Amino acid sequence: MESLLPKIKSLSRELAESTINYRRHLHQHPELSFQEHQTARFVSETLTSFGLSPQTGVADTGVTALIEGKKPSSKVVALRADMDALPIHEANDVPYKSKNEGVMHACGHDVHTASLLGAAGILQQLRDEFEGTVKLVFQPGEERFPGGASLMIKEGVLQNPTPQAMLGQHVLPFLPAGKVGFREGMYMASADEIYLTVRGKGGHAAMPDSNIDPVMITAQLLVTLQQVVSRTANPKIPSVLSFGKVIAQGATNVIPNEVHLEGTFRTLNEEWRHQAHQRIKDIAHSICSGLGGSCDVDIKVGYPFLQNNPELTRRSKQLATDYLGEENVVDLDLWMAAEDFAYYTHHVDACFYRLGTGNEARGINSSVHTPTFDIDEHALEIGPGLMAWLAVAELDS
Repeated sequence: MESLLPKIKSLSRELAESTINYRRHLHQHPELSFQEHQTARFVSETLTSFGLSPQTGVADTGVTALIEGKKPSSKVVALRADMDALPIHEANDVPYKSKNEGVMHACGHDVHTASLLGAAGILQQLRDEFEGTVKLVFQPGEERFPGGASLMIKEGVLQNPTPQAMLGQHVLPFLPAGKVGFREGMYMASADEIYLTVRGKGGHAAMPDSNIDPVMITAQLLVTLQQVVSRTANPKIPSVLSFGKVIAQGATNVIPNEVHLEGTFRTLNEEWRHQAHQRIKDIAHSICSGLGGSCDVDIKVGYPFLQNNPELTRRSKQLATDYLGEENVVDLDLWMAAEDFAYYTHHVDACFYRLGTGNEARGINSSVHTPTFDIDEHALEIGPGLMAWLAVAELDS
């Protein structure tokens, strides 16, 4: 298998221009979650041009394909990329700027899809030199609940054939292009959406004694709810409870009847996760009723925590070191963001790693989910080859 390493590196460099062109096309034509119809068509047509026979319409806009080596019935490794974009107006002045007003690939899913297309091109050329099957998974809807991963799993993406391992790659703008990062075990948090409606009795702001002020109740509730983390959670379990949206449709002299709140709860422990949900409900009802109001609580249970299989991740990190050199492979910290790749990690041994895409010297350092996010495209000389190498080496393990 070592003999394939220089071939994969060479092909990754050789195909880099094509991979960059894939990414630029996708960046110019972003589509929102579960609306990736043109993206899916582009992916399917590109895979077909490689000589593959993609399956389309998985979870509506998902695409899968198989690259079969010399003995396709043996081990199976799956590679995943997500395809959806975000509802953001792009602020970058670049030739490949988004042509879809108000929609932008601000989380690097164009990079993920282009990298997997590049990896597919490499693997297809080398299919007579490895044993086993590589399953390509182009997934819709990572950015939107309930997550395209959960829907693709329900539609059998982890069956026929069943992968023994699954790999996912995600951009990291704070890591320089040319480097990658890994973390064994717990890596990313679960993510639940919290919707609260605090109800009171509105009226004239000059007559507070005649009203039950939901704004003041909300203020008390927001402060008290922070005790879910600060005074209830085990300090050894990372937890975050944040509210980013509070709507009180009153005025300077009008107290409204109700206030709407939206927030998120994140943690890395499933038992505590559901205990916290109940604690949030209990506090919301008790605070509001104690102050004369009431509260409707709706907690939408979202993505689970993401846990990288330790053995697979350890092997993948060593393989990345073989590919890039020890100085270009780093250890990652826990991250409280969420990712629907987590669903796969609860069904199959999986490794979700990071591809560095930043370049401070060129000012390419904006975070994901911002209007100025961009990448150093040097990363696309590395991403496809590394993904292909991890796949064939894992098939051989």
